[in-house]
Amino acid sequence: MAKDGVTRRVFMKNAAAMVSALSFPYIVRSSALGKAGTVAPSNRLTMAQIGCGSMGTGDLQSFLAFSPWVQVVAVCDVDDANSMAAKRLVDERNGTADCRMYRDYRELLSRESLNIVSHALPDHWHSIISVACARKRIDIYGQKPLARTIGQGRAICDAVHRYGVIWQTGSWQRSVGNFHQACELVRNGRIGKVNFVEVGLPNGSSGHNVRLLETPKTLDWQMWLGPAPWRPYQDFGQGGPHFQWRWLMDYSGGQLTDWAGHHVDIAHWGLGLDYSGPVEIEGKGEYPAEGIYDVPMAYDITCTYSTGLKMRVANEAKVPHGMGACWYGDAGWIHVTRGGLSASDPKILREKIGPGEIRLEKSEHHIKNFLDCVKTRQTTITPAEVAHRSISVGLLSEIAMQTERKLKWDPDKERFIGDEAANRLLDRPNRAPWHL
Repeated sequence: MAKDGVTRRVFMKNAAAMVSALSFPYIVRSSALGKAGTVAPSNRLTMAQIGCGSMGTGDLQSFLAFSPWVQVVAVCDVDDANSMAAKRLVDERNGTADCRMYRDYRELLSRESLNIVSHALPDHWHSIISVACARKRIDIYGQKPLARTIGQGRAICDAVHRYGVIWQTGSWQRSVGNFHQACELVRNGRIGKVNFVEVGLPNGSSGHNVRLLETPKTLDWQMWLGPAPWRPYQDFGQGGPHFQWRWLMDYSGGQLTDWAGHHVDIAHWGLGLDYSGPVEIEGKGEYPAEGIYDVPMAYDITCTYSTGLKMRVANEAKVPHGMGACWYGDAGWIHVTRGGLSASDPKILREKIGPGEIRLEKSEHHIKNFLDCVKTRQTTITPAEVAHRSISVGLLSEIAMQTERKLKWDPDKERFIGDEAANRLLDRPNRAPWHL
């Protein structure tokens, strides 16, 4: 993973951590957590975790840190091994053996009375499960990227709006101080007018040869595939599909879509472009020459916005500052990444935001921000529509690389202008019987 992150092992030692694609520690004040018996049952939020792999387990532990305010009653995963491990965590925290396990999210949603759901799933499952939860009027903490396609992302946004659901995306960087500071400085003109932004995302992975395997007895492979095209159970790189699914287009767009929801999200935040998008996209990608991996190993895309501003999105080896977001203004630059904040002149970073200037929403803890909003019915710091616009840049870039031509985009209608072949790539068919 990224050179400026911390390991999964470190995260697993911190139950109050918030993670997304790469773990990052948060400290939860004791006053936020409460003690057993201090929260009336009528004030508790009943919750289920759907997807209990490494990412889901990390999110589950973060929610368990808010017990008894949050009461986890069930876990769901297509792999029984993951569910059993998650159940042990819940039962240990609750001091009971009551946590229920499910393989099929439909059975979970039909049997349980839930206030909130947290899900951490392969990208191709995000839209169907998110929309199903929204229809039940269950508030959702959903891992990034929002969806595998722009069409699926729009379906999630529409369902969240229609059913009045509170949504928080796992793009937790908005709840970290250095990202907040960088964006406020840019928004308040500390580097002048910004006409160019560089976003550095991780380098991709090379090819991997197919090795067919016997399906583990604990895993429902057909359910894991779900709406994606059928393929036999096989080695994706670590003896099975878990984690390494992100290098196959059926399930993900690789590092481009895995991380655009983080660093493009921050770039947009600093520009005040949370609810818009580019009007032109062009770029090239480098793809594995052999093996089953088919997402780009390297990529370099330029997005142009209606103001003339240009955003370059590329793998970290191609950009001077590497990972993160770097805004270039006519009075200097600011670069922010995980654990880092720098500027063309260090004095810029000592600037204070004064009265009457732009103040961005402040969140000190991403999951607590979600839980607070569930109680107040206010909008979270990373709602569905914002997450949709952030990942749309990655998904539009993917289509530009596939078509190998400059594309003109209408961010309001969410359609390509004069290019029906490209428009057909805005969504993809689901394998029967799955549908939105």
